[in-house]
Amino acid sequence: LASMSMAPSLSSARARGASARAPYRASARAYRASARHNRRSLTPRASESSSPTTSAPAAESADPEVGTLYECTLEKPLGIRWGRGNDGRAYIKELSAAVGNTDPNMKVGDRVVRCSASFGEDIWDAENYGQVVYAIKTRSGGIYLQLEKRGGDVTIFEFDEVDDVTRMQRAERGGGNVGSGTREVQRRNYDIAQERAQKRVELFEEALKDYQAGELEKALITWEEVLGLEPPNYIGDNMSRCTDVFRITQFNIACVYSRMNNMDASFEALEEALRVGFEDFKMVRSDPALENLRIDDRFKPLIDKYDEPLFNENVLKGFKNLFGGGN
Repeated sequence: LASMSMAPSLSSARARGASARAPYRASARAYRASARHNRRSLTPRASESSSPTTSAPAAESADPEVGTLYECTLEKPLGIRWGRGNDGRAYIKELSAAVGNTDPNMKVGDRVVRCSASFGEDIWDAENYGQVVYAIKTRSGGIYLQLEKRGGDVTIFEFDEVDDVTRMQRAERGGGNVGSGTREVQRRNYDIAQERAQKRVELFEEALKDYQAGELEKALITWEEVLGLEPPNYIGDNMSRCTDVFRITQFNIACVYSRMNNMDASFEALEEALRVGFEDFKMVRSDPALENLRIDDRFKPLIDKYDEPLFNENVLKGFKNLFGGGN
């Protein structure tokens, strides 16, 4: 994987914008030789009769409703976790009615075909994972969704087709042997992991340039794509369950949403960054991009949850009681 400098060393590499410092930047070398990401945009539908975007077909199913479309309008919070499919589009990855609102028709694996625009009454074709997530996070009020039923098929989250080499490897593993099929799959998986790591770094740097140019929306969309490309079931050498790129990207997203005065989305991103191990608490408390967040009443309880408070209020109360200073 590409080498990245993290935490304290990254602060010296932070770019500075006109109104606020740019978020953390990775000090990894960008891989300019490979093809750049072709970012597609959500576009307003031309008419109600426009055909939905074509996606990867669901696996063969006896369910006659597979491939049919359904609609719903949900209020936040949503009990849905979105996932990026191997075609780059947005799919339902998890559903939890205990967390927020869902629809009875929804199943894991269903694809978002259209969704509400960030603002107004427009309905956008959902062609890109990052922009779908951005539109949902920035939307105020009800969120219209048109989805395609896929019968619970989740193969869209698998990045590689099952070919003859993989079948051979599975047969060897089932027989307790390590042969040419197993070694070939291991080599291929390593190459694929390297390529994906390079792509995440390239997208990260692309978003950073957009941020520096004042293109906050473009930066957010691309950083959401970076999150969507996080490798599943990742375990790092230090037993971390997420990559450094994921942690830093979550922090950057919190910074941008704060600058855009979207406090709910900013707090959501910051809490996720802290939860997965972002530990530059000095930066969290001082970064100008989080200024709007820090004046919100929710900030102190959140940061104190993950870091020792700068000033222990219980100690102050103890001194006051000791010297008769009252409550």
